[in-house]
Amino acid sequence: MAETMQFDLVSPERKLLSAAVKSVQIPGTEGDLTAMPNHAPMITTLRPGILKVETETGTEEFVVTGGFAEIGTSVNVLAEKAVPHGDMDQATYEALVEDALMAYKAAKEAAPENEPGPVDEAAKLLQDMVAVGGHIGLDPKSPNLNY
Repeated sequence: MAETMQFDLVSPERKLLSAAVKSVQIPGTEGDLTAMPNHAPMITTLRPGILKVETETGTEEFVVTGGFAEIGTSVNVLAEKAVPHGDMDQATYEALVEDALMAYKAAKEAAPENEPGPVDEAAKLLQDMVAVGGHIGLDPKSPNLNY
């Protein structure tokens, strides 16, 4: 039997998974990483992407929109939104992209003219969310950022 660690994935709506796992592939804002038993303790923020969890019985995937992961003797992921890959359909995906687009527009309207940082960050998050569609086999929607 392979070495495992406790994993918990929680969103504001519900606990999506609590299991002993072999590894967790995490879409971090500073780059993707894989957490395995005995990983060095750390905390990372999440970007929109695919969270892959390897359990004793197979691999489970979840679409996450952001949040953070705490890695220690266990891995705890607190996601802003998380949807099991199997539950992700075109309409759900498009709603997530629309939410990211609204956040981009709000950042653009609120940002001072000479301070593009928040707008650039919101645009990056939107593009990451758009890219998720292609990774999971849905029609990626590229919104117009020039409104």
